[in-house]
Amino acid sequence: MKIHSDIKLFASLGNGVIGSGWVARALANGLDVIAWARTKETENTLRRRVINAWSALEKQGMAEGSSQSRLHFAGTIDECVKQADFIQESIPEQLDLKKQLHIKIGESARHNVIIASSTSGLLPSDFYHHVSYPERCVVGHPFNPVYLLPLVEVVGGKQTSDSAINSAIKIYSALGMQPLHVRKEVPGFIADRLLEALWREALHLVNDGVATTGEIDDAIRFGAGLRWSFMGTFLTYTLAGGDAGMRHFMAQFGPALALPWTKLQAPELTEKLIDSVVEGTTEQLGRHSINAMERYRDDCLIAVMNAIADTKSQHGISS
Repeated sequence: MKIHSDIKLFASLGNGVIGSGWVARALANGLDVIAWARTKETENTLRRRVINAWSALEKQGMAEGSSQSRLHFAGTIDECVKQADFIQESIPEQLDLKKQLHIKIGESARHNVIIASSTSGLLPSDFYHHVSYPERCVVGHPFNPVYLLPLVEVVGGKQTSDSAINSAIKIYSALGMQPLHVRKEVPGFIADRLLEALWREALHLVNDGVATTGEIDDAIRFGAGLRWSFMGTFLTYTLAGGDAGMRHFMAQFGPALALPWTKLQAPELTEKLIDSVVEGTTEQLGRHSINAMERYRDDCLIAVMNAIADTKSQHGISS
């Protein structure tokens, strides 16, 4: 089967934070978008989220023809997907719900159109098994805010064809994204497995009274987070090894891995721990609304990404 990769109409099912982010990104790339919305309230909520993202997208730069007026709505799954050139599902992480929805999507979508799921950890083989033409089905796992952050993890199931993977990568690249092909189906894929490990440790530090949520965030944003934004983990540690590089770093710091510093199992989510996390993050937000902080986050991301791109250009670094 020849998989369709030239897209003009982008279909979105699931219009929460992730789904609305996909809609905003697709609109900013000059596409027509059709979103599944069963109520007027759902339509209005999605439009508000796109409006909140639009100022950041204008600062970043949009494709010719980009317009919020190109967002349309469908009240049924069939109406949403039957003419779509690409389908992105972003409903909640419930396996049975995804199974049922994708059976319906597969029945209505054209057979050579890619169906992608934004799941952050469910395995594609588990919910695509009974879909019509499962060889065209993939996971396309993005990161919030989807309309700005370029990473998307592309994961195939047991029945997914190489052609579908390659076409999905091509489509996501055309949307200005950085596709990462996850070659094996593993729970949590790559990025979330790393993030979950850090999240568990952060919860232990709060639970044990070592630090507040704000202090833990400061430890990241004034330290490792700055390096991670342009160099990641392995290259950062390679430089920490000096001229001898990673081999010296592993010899010097590797033995510390055997020390009982970390607690990889998550702490029990007691009411006391939950209250501590909520109180800490409420204090961090202060008088600012979530929408205001989203706009602050977006402006910071654009500034960081632009600065990294400029510095890479100065040093002749292409990747």
